[in-house]
Amino acid sequence: MWFRQDLRVKDNPALIKAAKQSKVLPVYIYDTSVPQNAVLGGASKWWLHHALVALQESLDGNLLVLSGDPQEILLSLCTQHNISSVHWNRMYEPWAIARDTAIKKALKASECDALSTNGSLLWEPMQVLKKDETPYKVFTPYYKNGCLNAPDPRYPQRKPPLSFMDDMDEVKGYQGVDSLALLPRVNWDLHMQEMWNVSEQGAQCKLEYFIKQAIEEYNDDRNVPSVAGTSQLSPYFHFGLISPNQAWYAVHDAFNGSRENKGVYVYLSELGWREFSYYLLFHFNDIQNRNFNTKFDNFPWVQDKEGLRAWQQGKTGVPIVDAGMRELYQTGYMHNRVRMIVASYLVKNLLIDWREGERWFWDCLLDADSASNSAGWQWVAGSGADASPYFRIFNPILQGEKFDKEGAYVKKYCPELSKLGKKFLHKPWEASEQELLSANIVLGKDYPKPIVDLKKSRVRALDAYKTIK
Repeated sequence: MWFRQDLRVKDNPALIKAAKQSKVLPVYIYDTSVPQNAVLGGASKWWLHHALVALQESLDGNLLVLSGDPQEILLSLCTQHNISSVHWNRMYEPWAIARDTAIKKALKASECDALSTNGSLLWEPMQVLKKDETPYKVFTPYYKNGCLNAPDPRYPQRKPPLSFMDDMDEVKGYQGVDSLALLPRVNWDLHMQEMWNVSEQGAQCKLEYFIKQAIEEYNDDRNVPSVAGTSQLSPYFHFGLISPNQAWYAVHDAFNGSRENKGVYVYLSELGWREFSYYLLFHFNDIQNRNFNTKFDNFPWVQDKEGLRAWQQGKTGVPIVDAGMRELYQTGYMHNRVRMIVASYLVKNLLIDWREGERWFWDCLLDADSASNSAGWQWVAGSGADASPYFRIFNPILQGEKFDKEGAYVKKYCPELSKLGKKFLHKPWEASEQELLSANIVLGKDYPKPIVDLKKSRVRALDAYKTIK
């Protein structure tokens, strides 16, 4: 059983099939042959380490952890141990499809069966097409006409009875999780250790809490970054510590199949958005690096290293933006509403190419995902499928005042502003000198002055857009 982005023992279709055949050799291979844009960022490496430790425990210490070229390693294992079949759950990134196709061919040539299955999606991309057999490009018809009219997703399955290959410790090339050196050399991960239980059990706890405490108010609370209104399951989904099927049916069963509650309906549709991101990546496989809407190929992006660095460090002088970027660095996560705000600020107020933001998120997010990350950035930039229009520019002041009314989120991640009153918390540059003095703030010293004028930069962005209309 070749584990990849499916690091769980429950509801793991490939593991279930492997267990039915014979004794299992569970193996995880840290692929050193991936393309540069697929090399894991620091936050993802941290998560992977802890996910593998948890999986090792779930498999009673029988997980074989290796690094190198998967094709070479799998062929070697099959030859050494007379293995008759290799099982895995499918991945949908273009490079992974090419790799897996080559591995299947090589295994079959060596008289070893290669069997793949769907363990990551509710509906596979090749199963949902329009009547003319072409892929959807707009979410609503994709989800309502395609997915919800397709066969129901499979129901989650329990952990299968497992019998492991004998003498696991003697398998040639055994390395172990620590040998991958995934953890940071400096302790920048302290907040993440406190916040996340990286395990199947941790995923289930988050799901159960969300269903019991938050899902019915999800439609409203999902936009408020200071409350626990979202499931925070995205990193668990990405690394496969929980399947979307488990989440889908946990919600379904908790509400007896009803979607009448607005929060339930919206949450299930958000799972649909995750599916749509993978769907787009599968059918339009260059969207991670290229504009889906090719007219944006001529967009006059600005090279602004200082602006980019200020954005990355949470030092733009715009509190809701800075709070989001600091949350990202401290926790490896960012609230979804705030992701849209900081992305809009980068690509519209700073006029910096969305790919710069995508790369930074890839390195810093625990849930960094080729499909969702690129789709999300292109949606905000206006260059993606079913994207928000480019001329829709988030006003970060109004967004902060609407969704962080009391300023709890900004005060948590920008504590230097904690004594500033609500009136100016989201726009401290408008506060009087006396008000700033009372809050112990000197702009430009204790907290940055805005690096761009929001009104002027909005006009500049709209003018830039006119050049490609």
